[in-house]
Amino acid sequence: MEMRFIDTHCDTMGECIARSEGKVTLQNNPGHINMEKLIKGGAMAEFFAIFIPTHDSGASKGVTLPPYDYFQFVYKAYLKELEANKNVLAPACNYDDIMANKAAGKVSSVLTVEDGVPLEGKMERLEEFYQKGVRLISFTWNYENSLGFPNSKDPEIMNRGLKQFGLDCIARMNELGMLVDVSHLSDGGFWDVVKHSKKPFMASHSCCRALCNHTRNLTDEMLHTLGEKGGVVGINFASQFLNEGAEYTDIQSVVRHMLHIRDKAGLDALGFGSDFDGITSTLEFKDYTGLSLIVDALKPHFTDDEIDKICNGNMLRLIRDTLK
Repeated sequence: MEMRFIDTHCDTMGECIARSEGKVTLQNNPGHINMEKLIKGGAMAEFFAIFIPTHDSGASKGVTLPPYDYFQFVYKAYLKELEANKNVLAPACNYDDIMANKAAGKVSSVLTVEDGVPLEGKMERLEEFYQKGVRLISFTWNYENSLGFPNSKDPEIMNRGLKQFGLDCIARMNELGMLVDVSHLSDGGFWDVVKHSKKPFMASHSCCRALCNHTRNLTDEMLHTLGEKGGVVGINFASQFLNEGAEYTDIQSVVRHMLHIRDKAGLDALGFGSDFDGITSTLEFKDYTGLSLIVDALKPHFTDDEIDKICNGNMLRLIRDTLK
């Protein structure tokens, strides 16, 4: 299979592997992503998130480690997986790494952090994460942290902007060569990123609010602005972000949101951000190997060259422009 797809968000490393205490690996994970599925599905690069469970989400899943310690816990599992799969998987921090890995026939693994909570207001931790290979940080998950505020049904929270540490992180991440991710962020936080980031930014796993009125989704104005700034939106496959109240993700709903992103943000802003192994909805296309079915459904609406941009070209351009 051609190495074609760059997917900018999955929860495989933390949710499936680290928590299994060695029972689940990237070789045998029964979920959406494992090495066989990545290779069979045509992966060029996968963004593996270290999701930091906090508050009720952590308690309900039995996570008792503080956020920074939990990052280290999953990071160790991540390094173990890189070593175990080194013949077919290699870390990537920038465009040149991805190209070199592709030439060697290896899938690239880009390390990300979902929720800046383990930074705890300490810039030295941002530097540490960079040194460990983290190249994208989702500023918030669904709770307030030292960077800012999350998406919320409460207008007061939703309109709040970034805290000073969040603004400082934007500046330093621009300098270091890390991507700022606005998925999960408050609307006010989004507009602060627009105002303060000197580099393009992205929404690693988001959909369109005009088509599905969920606070996690982006408004048309956000989509337009993100596109103008050179960013990319990775389309999220979670059913509740595609259709209100839905529990099933059908291919045409994914295509509908992708067409809307193209219309509002531009073709160059369109990519994949699956949220594989972090979503509970039943998928018409099953798992990573089904991405080709989405491509087939895109063919009536896009040329082959345009589909290549969606699959990898747009993200390769963004990676080249931002990551170091």
